[in-house]
Amino acid sequence: MRLLQYNNDGNFSLIEFFEGDIPKKYGILSHRWGAEEVTFKDLTDGTSKDKAGYRKIQFCGEQARRDGLQYFWVDTCCIDKSSSTELAEAINSMFRWYQHATKCYVYLPDVSRPRTDSADGSNEAWVSIFRKSDWFRRGWTLQELIAPASVDFFCKEGELLGSKTSLERHICEVTGIPSRALRGCPLSDVSVAERFSWAASRETFRQEDKAYSLLGIFDVNMPLIYSEGKDKAMKRLREEIDKASRGHQREDFSVPFSLSNVSDVEHFVGRKTELVEIHKALSGDGSRRVVVLHGLGGIGKTQLSIAYAKRHKDDYSGIFWLSIKDEDSLKQSFVKVAKQISRRHPAALPLVKVETNENLEEVVDTVKTWLSLPNNTRWLMIYDNYDTPKLPGKKDPAAAEIRRYLPESYQGSIIITTRSSQVKHGHVIHVRKLKEVRESLEILSNASNRKGLADDPDAINLAEELDGLPLALATAGAYLDQVAVSLSDYLRLYQQSWTQLQESSPELESYEDRTLYSTWQISFDYVKQQNGLSAKLLCFWAYFDSQDLWLELLQHSDLNDPNWVRELTKGEVIFHQAMRVLSNHGFVEVDMSSQELIETRGYSVHGCVHSWAIHVLNQAWDHDLARLAVKFIGAHVPRQQAIQPWLTQRRLFQHATRCSYMIRNSLVPVDDVAGACHNLGLLYADQGKLIEAEQMYQRALQGKEKAWGLEYTSTLDTMNSLGLLYADQGMLAKAEQIYQQALQGKEKAWGLEHMSTLNTVNNLGSLYKSQDKLVEAEQMYQRALQGFKKAYSQDHTSTLSTLTNLAILYKNQGKLVKAEQMYQQALQGFEKALGPGHTFTLFTVNNLAALYKNQGKLVKAEQMFQRALQGHEKAWGPDHTSTLNTVGHLGNLYADQGKLVEAEQMYQRALQGYEKAWGPDHTSTLDTVNNLAALYANQSKLVEAEQMFQRALQGHEKALGLNHTSTLSIVNNLAALYADQGKLVEAEQMYQRALQGKEKAWGPDHTSTLDTVNNLAALYRKQGKQVKAEQMYQRALQGKEKAWGPDHTSTLGTVNNLGNLYANQGKLVEAEQMYQRALQGKEKAWGPDHTSTLDTVNNLGSLYKNQGKLVEAEQMYQRALQGYEKAIGLDNITTYVPALNTTWSLGCLFELQADITEAMAMFAKALRGYEQVFGPEHAKSKTLRDKLHVLNAVVEIRP
Repeated sequence: MRLLQYNNDGNFSLIEFFEGDIPKKYGILSHRWGAEEVTFKDLTDGTSKDKAGYRKIQFCGEQARRDGLQYFWVDTCCIDKSSSTELAEAINSMFRWYQHATKCYVYLPDVSRPRTDSADGSNEAWVSIFRKSDWFRRGWTLQELIAPASVDFFCKEGELLGSKTSLERHICEVTGIPSRALRGCPLSDVSVAERFSWAASRETFRQEDKAYSLLGIFDVNMPLIYSEGKDKAMKRLREEIDKASRGHQREDFSVPFSLSNVSDVEHFVGRKTELVEIHKALSGDGSRRVVVLHGLGGIGKTQLSIAYAKRHKDDYSGIFWLSIKDEDSLKQSFVKVAKQISRRHPAALPLVKVETNENLEEVVDTVKTWLSLPNNTRWLMIYDNYDTPKLPGKKDPAAAEIRRYLPESYQGSIIITTRSSQVKHGHVIHVRKLKEVRESLEILSNASNRKGLADDPDAINLAEELDGLPLALATAGAYLDQVAVSLSDYLRLYQQSWTQLQESSPELESYEDRTLYSTWQISFDYVKQQNGLSAKLLCFWAYFDSQDLWLELLQHSDLNDPNWVRELTKGEVIFHQAMRVLSNHGFVEVDMSSQELIETRGYSVHGCVHSWAIHVLNQAWDHDLARLAVKFIGAHVPRQQAIQPWLTQRRLFQHATRCSYMIRNSLVPVDDVAGACHNLGLLYADQGKLIEAEQMYQRALQGKEKAWGLEYTSTLDTMNSLGLLYADQGMLAKAEQIYQQALQGKEKAWGLEHMSTLNTVNNLGSLYKSQDKLVEAEQMYQRALQGFKKAYSQDHTSTLSTLTNLAILYKNQGKLVKAEQMYQQALQGFEKALGPGHTFTLFTVNNLAALYKNQGKLVKAEQMFQRALQGHEKAWGPDHTSTLNTVGHLGNLYADQGKLVEAEQMYQRALQGYEKAWGPDHTSTLDTVNNLAALYANQSKLVEAEQMFQRALQGHEKALGLNHTSTLSIVNNLAALYADQGKLVEAEQMYQRALQGKEKAWGPDHTSTLDTVNNLAALYRKQGKQVKAEQMYQRALQGKEKAWGPDHTSTLGTVNNLGNLYANQGKLVEAEQMYQRALQGKEKAWGPDHTSTLDTVNNLGSLYKNQGKLVEAEQMYQRALQGYEKAIGLDNITTYVPALNTTWSLGCLFELQADITEAMAMFAKALRGYEQVFGPEHAKSKTLRDKLHVLNAVVEIRP
């Protein structure tokens, strides 16, 4: 059914709907035909406005719009009367179309009503004219009056005269139709004679229409034969009415099931969802149902239709298969169908002798007539391979017009298979690749006669490569059935010798195009005929990845590139038109994923089509196209200052992988794409793929050195990037060597004070900081700082960025006051130069917050982190990686504050954001996994913690290697977890691995190495290996005193730990000396209320308790508790674990002093906190409950 839509520009659009998709609300016109009616052809040719009948279309459209209806129907132009099939379908459906209409508008050009008249029918002048209107004497208007529920009558001026309800008395008197029929009573309740009487005085232009116009009135169907005359038509009508009224037994139209004309597979696999959808779409009351199976060639459309037919053969009286790849094939198929019918029903086709008749058109018409017979509604026709449909405006001599070959009556079921997305004759089902690997493996197993493939890794790899394309899977299986090669060898041949393999593969009987090599060639030939740019684009696609090709990626051409590329990417319309032609033939699909985009949506091709494009369309490797693809991909790598760069990076990644393959295999001369290689290195580095990044940088360096020499500025830029990469990989010696080489080159090329030179100086300072060469680091930063000040000013962003780096250095040195001064200076400068909301400003705010956190100024830290977070969210959005960095820092702060729920929320938000932006294996993602694991460990969720640590460890090992320092840090954390779990052997193994790795990477005296030495000492203490523990603590202490100085907070942390060891050994004097030194140093560095200071105060309290100095012990415990409350806040103190531990210790002290009431109060307070943090079943919770139970018993037995 076609419907008209009123456009905003005043014009109309014709929109075609198929059964099941017809809108529920539409208007419909009833009128008497005139001399200049607008036809379907007039409307499609754009000549409709020249005819007088156009006014009626405008009238109907305006009325529909007033009634809130988007669509309306006018018989003159919504039916293509040049198609006898469509006309027959419309006449058999017309009563139902009027019946389902929301509004029927009757236009009466022979009735005029003065404007002064009312609309209630009271004026006798116009009522008299209304009663005499020709509309009441036309045959077709009878059903148009009775079928619709709502009918409004309009005069020639377009004004409302009244409705079927308000004018009922006049209508009944004029037509002789009783009011009950007008009000919608079942017409079967009215006698046949009475219904005939309503039409007795009505006339039709064509004499047969006298009968055909009554089909809906009597609820019957019959073929339309316009040459038979009125008498024969009326006779047939009465016969159908008699059959219906007598409950005539259904005539037998059954034809034995046979699909001998088509080859099918023995074991059909999968497609359960599609089979259910087909059955649902074809189920009904016998009226016409059409399903279109659309998809790529070789995707299995034919086999799907056959599988449906075989499964549901008992639902149909006959199933007929027709090939519609061209009209000749289709006519021959009709001959075969005619033979099927005549064998079972010899008298069914009396007008044609099937065996001898050379007039194929007559055979087609006779079969269509038989299929249109009344009650013959249970057949299924399968029109297979309708790949070249006849489309409006397309003149293709090979194209077929399927409507000419559909049965004329609106009955039966039809399946159409096609590669074209433009075939929309019914319910369209897009047949896609098989989603389940097990289904692909089953096809492989059936076709190859090889068993046990479900768990075979080689079979799974092959199935994934063939990507759910049944033709490719069946081809591979047939080859494997005949040739003694392994599955892994077949996959290797597929990837390396595709063309030879396909040419030597056996043809498949079960597929129309019997080889993967040839199946898409015909479609491609049609593409070339329709749009040359589309064909060139598909060839070019071979040098990109198969997934997600979009317009902006190709918009990097210059005057030296082919003209067709510049033409293709001139604008969206041209590009999408080229893609649309490929889509029409099933080659490409629009990417409909829900992921966020900042550029136009892309297109994808199936992996097997991509392989075909590589090996068949590009039989000779085109080095120019390959170079161009690498150039485009490299040029599209976004800079960090771009808007949401990670969105583009994510889309580029697979294309970058394709580039890497071509570059590694010398399919693209590196000299021609050195710049692109550099950019690809940046992409890989940002994605955490450091090994791939190094390979790209090395190739870029080789190409630039060969082209321009070592001292060329672009070469030095790549050196600088490579040095930065080595630093990120923990390869500090190599990084230093590269930086020094780049620095010397830049000094020579640009001078000592050039900005690029100073950038490398700054990077070298960061490297020295990582190496713990703090003096050299400060020298480099100071040189860069002075250079930027001289070249620009003290307020220039480069100057301020170096100030920030210096602040970080001072923070690491424990010079916290100096660090804060630097941060404040940088912050004020950025705010002045760039504003408070600029990302550089926010980066400094974030760093200052981290400093406050280290200083124990947790409230100020949270305020600064919140400012940074809100600024980043405003500048970049909630999912930007810089925003997520601050979210992670807030998580760390909350964890330190004991806000464990809030900490987990922050970590989870950061984790989900990183996984979305970078993927699950990016190092930033894994760092957050590591933080979450540490949080779980603090919550005693040890199983979850270990799972997270293992994920982080495996990810880092894969991304960075076994011995990268980041990997070793996680090894260190996992060791600490094993120690908490009591797995002391595993813990020691982990610590030793971390220690050996750090000693190798950084040397024995690096502060990170010494941190692990410190942790190993703590483990030895827990194992009771007191001597080894002291040796390790002393090594850590001496190393840190040398690296940081005796008063650095990290040094003081080891001093505190050594005090713990001495306390355990009973060396209470030495322990007190250590605690006092640690306490005085922390008070000086951080102040008396820093949480780390208070931890040492707590330890000193425990020492005094062990020494019997109970008053001093209580003073220390009370000071620690009050300090924690001040630092953490009263709202968080109840879940802050160090404070809970001090509360427990204070309870034990009160118990020792026999103050049972105070002891129980402390124990109860600690218990509530432990249960909230760890749960009631945690060991600490259970111990405290038991202790309280004992003390309660003591209290009860006291007098």
